Amino acid sequence: MVCIRLYGIHGVSDMSQFLKVKSVDEVLEILRGLEPLDDEEVGLDAACGRVTSQDVRAPEPLPHFARSVMDGYAVKARDTFGASETLPALLEVSGEILMGKPADRKLEPGKTMAIPTGGMLPGGADAVAMVEYTSSVDEHTIEVNKPVAPGDNVLGVGEDIPEGAVVFAAGRRLRPQDIGVLAALGIPSVRVRRVPRVAILSTGDEIVPVSTSPVPDGKIRDINSFSLAAQVRQAGGIVGMSAVAGDNLEELVFACRAALESHDVLLLSGGSSVGARDFTVRVLELLPDSELVVHGVAIRPGKPTILGLVGKKVFWGLPGQPVSSMMVSRVFVLPTLAILQGMTGGGAEEGATCRAVLGRKIPSVHGRTDYFPVTLSRDGDETVATPIFGKSAMISVLARADGYVIVPERVEGIDGGTTVEVHLFSRWNG
Repeated sequence: MVCIRLYGIHGVSDMSQFLKVKSVDEVLEILRGLEPLDDEEVGLDAACGRVTSQDVRAPEPLPHFARSVMDGYAVKARDTFGASETLPALLEVSGEILMGKPADRKLEPGKTMAIPTGGMLPGGADAVAMVEYTSSVDEHTIEVNKPVAPGDNVLGVGEDIPEGAVVFAAGRRLRPQDIGVLAALGIPSVRVRRVPRVAILSTGDEIVPVSTSPVPDGKIRDINSFSLAAQVRQAGGIVGMSAVAGDNLEELVFACRAALESHDVLLLSGGSSVGARDFTVRVLELLPDSELVVHGVAIRPGKPTILGLVGKKVFWGLPGQPVSSMMVSRVFVLPTLAILQGMTGGGAEEGATCRAVLGRKIPSVHGRTDYFPVTLSRDGDETVATPIFGKSAMISVLARADGYVIVPERVEGIDGGTTVEVHLFSRWNG
């Protein structure tokens, strides 16, 4: 189920709210009112990338027996106290621990047993002397020339994960190593949030398929359907439908109704600015059980952004310009998907960041939040973030960018030489 707190908005007919521009923080606060989708149980082979819906507890200790973490000899630590190269400890070899077999004999004082990495520590032993610090005197006796303390080179019962411990809290996106932990604990399946299904409609009479060649004058290839779909998939969502629709109100309403029947989120790019051809709000008005939550955000790029609800479904009206559409999607749509998946702390700027020195001034206007693309480079030991200046229609700007710098709403630009936080589009290894 999806629901949202509307903070006093009573429907699209309440025109006092129409075009009331909200800040980025205000929009994010609205998004935090979303409730996660329902959950389901999936096997480990399908759990990577999914978000836990409840705490996962260890049903048993890991490891469930004390084991050696080195090749060597199981010993009583006190039998090695004071051992050195000039005065080694002499121990009688009373047997050998086999890999995958239980240690069925107790270790007596003054004796030792050979043990491999991962072997079960025999009863009476409390440490392992590494083979590098031992030497054979004969087939029944070894010298230990370095002392060990209790617990050295041993992984005790539950030392990795105690029985009953919370292994993963609710709201965690599972990684490959997390799947390995679940397998080690004998947990064959896990409860996770359902993956959001997203429909994408790229609108405009000027939009033609990617395969169109040559492109007629006045037309442009569809960019947003592909770039937005890629972002959705990267955020763990499922793109159930992706289509292009013309600037026809009846066609758009029909397409939106059909999409919302089987999707949790609808992204409608284009037609969200103020003007005679502003179809997005009109489409929203004609959808049953609809609410206009946001129309306009104090952000650059992407001011003409719309957030609405259609029943329990989330409706985003994104700018048609590809750069604006992608940045708004990163700032607002991706957190929407994170929150629907129940991720803890799902917010706009979560993810990889790095510190860098700004290569030149970024201008800004008081009263709006600017998201400015930058490239990263190295200058000696310093990471330098160089702003990329370009018009909002230039998709190459984002392709060249390694990340972006946020200029807060109440800051009028950032001077060159200032240390800033760069939000990375992907890992940067410079």
